[in-house]
This record gives sequence, C-alpha cells and structure tokens, in this order.
Amino acid sequence: MPIISLPVIWIILIDIIAWTFFHLLISVICLKLSSTFFLRESYWFKIFWWEKSGKLWQKLFRVKRWKGLILDGTIFLKKGYDKKGLHGTKISDLKTFAAETKRAELTHWLSILPAPLFFLWNPLWAGWAMILYALLFNLPIIVVQRYNRGRITTITSPNK
Repeated sequence: MPIISLPVIWIILIDIIAWTFFHLLISVICLKLSSTFFLRESYWFKIFWWEKSGKLWQKLFRVKRWKGLILDGTIFLKKGYDKKGLHGTKISDLKTFAAETKRAELTHWLSILPAPLFFLWNPLWAGWAMILYALLFNLPIIVVQRYNRGRITTITSPNK
C-alpha cells in the first residue's frame, strides 16, 4: 500500500517526472566531478580478473552486437564526453576514454538508487516495476562501460 494515494494518471505523470529528474540530476552531478577523480585507479572501478579484460561481458551478453544501439547521454545534456567512439589512439586518449567509462558507470549505478522511493506513491506491483525499470535501463549500460574499459585497460596497463 503506497503512503500517498493518488489517481493512476497522477502516478504515471509523477513517475515520468521523477525518473527524468533523478536521471538528469545524477547525470549533472557526475558531470561536475573532476576528471582527475576518474583518471585515478580506484577499487570501485577496477576491472577484476574474472571479467577477463571485458571478454566475460561479451561471452555472457554478446555486448558487441547491441552496444551501438545505446544512446550516449551527451546527446541529452549537450555536455560531456561522447563515448560512441575513440577520440584518438594515443595512450592518453585511451586513458581519457577509460576515465569517462568510469564516470558513466558511476552515473548509472547511482541512477538505480532512487528506485525504492517509487514505493511511496505507487502500488506495490508498480513499485517493483520501477525497480525492474531501474535495473533494465541501467545495468546494460554499466556492462558496456565495463566491457569497453576492460578492453582499454589491457592496452594501457603497464603490467601487460
């Protein structure tokens, strides 16, 4: 039972506005984070050995087949780093691209977090639908970022 009881049309409208608000707010906050934060090596963005430099994601989800269908967030905010392709082939270009995959990954992990708030005004089944939406919308993008960064890391890593 939702805490706030509203007519269905209002619930749908509030859901659309709330998701738009959360996606844009989180995107803007992550865009404002310094690039140096993402250029550093951090446990949070580490590509683990079991990911096999991104090959795991290709094997499990055939990422190469569908990753080109995902829209880059830069088309909506008109800011940021377009990750549809590399911006050069120098090591510094690849490291910048890898850093921007970290920014995108963080953005999409954070974009999942507001989903439980939707239980406040949605019926139980719709609250769970909002959780499912958050996962289905964000996890594929996270997988693409980890796939791309895993591949780049093998090129830029000094321990090759």
